[in-house]
Amino acid sequence: MTTTTTPARAAAGSDFAVLARRIAAEGLMERRPVYYLARLSIVALMLAGGWAAFFLIGSSWWQLVTAAFLAVAFTQAALVAHDLAHRQVFRTRRPSEFAGLLAGTLVGMSYGWWMDKHTRHHNNPNHDDLDPDVAPEVLIWAAESAVGRRGLAGFITRHQAGLFFPLLTLLAIDLKVSSVKALRNGTVKRRGLEGALLALHAVAYLAALLIVLSPLQALAFALVHQALFGVYLGMTFAPNHKGMPHPTGDEDFLRKQVLTSRNVHGSWLTDVALGGLNYQIEHHLFPGMPTPNLRRAQPIVQAYCADLGVSYEQTGLIASYRQALRYLHAVGAPARAGR
Repeated sequence: MTTTTTPARAAAGSDFAVLARRIAAEGLMERRPVYYLARLSIVALMLAGGWAAFFLIGSSWWQLVTAAFLAVAFTQAALVAHDLAHRQVFRTRRPSEFAGLLAGTLVGMSYGWWMDKHTRHHNNPNHDDLDPDVAPEVLIWAAESAVGRRGLAGFITRHQAGLFFPLLTLLAIDLKVSSVKALRNGTVKRRGLEGALLALHAVAYLAALLIVLSPLQALAFALVHQALFGVYLGMTFAPNHKGMPHPTGDEDFLRKQVLTSRNVHGSWLTDVALGGLNYQIEHHLFPGMPTPNLRRAQPIVQAYCADLGVSYEQTGLIASYRQALRYLHAVGAPARAGR
């Protein structure tokens, strides 16, 4: 199970094959071990430092600051797990899976479940039937799915643009619930191992909170930590495809990946905060490309798309959220009309 979806045998004269040769000639598919050694070390230090501060501070309401810091650390660990899944860090499967399982355990998520889900997303981004990220669940991404929704589901659909960010506070919990469901229905291959790792995470997390904090402080810490973790993680993914066209299935690989994706331009701080996912177009075209090479690939891909006449969407971070929210509001129109 991998998330590398670049065509294995692209036709020699296809549009993607021409681009792939240019990218390879620039050395942009080469591994960046020094970068990943530094990045993994920083994330590990953030996690270790956050928990060390937690135990040193002890029973105090200042722990809510620690909770916020650990929310950032957890998100950065999840972004590292993403790169591991795409084999950007290690060339072979075994070390990638081992490190991915470790990262997933640290944040309380099934790595196998997420791998399966993310692979299907990369194969068919924004496809109404095949991309699990746009499946009609709490939020609706296709107008026809909004028709006939009643009760709480209907209320959420009618107001989903305004509820989007508040709902992200539940994302970290949803990751855990979805992980458990996947373990129960057999989606995850190593059910015993991943189940044990998830249980270990839950026991260690709750034990730390209940041993160090008062019950009320522990509850507040968990709420702040998990809510901010969900919001930050959701904000790294929301700009990438939400509000972009949904494919018909007739597109070739290059157009399917480019037309459904949106880049977010910004400084190095944007790159760090979003874990390189702001170069979503380049990432979807070359999922195995190490994160630091995406910035260098961006002008090459953009110029090539311009030569082909393929629309290449790039905007600022705030504008990307506005586009996603406008799309959510428009999709919810049938539910509002049917009240």
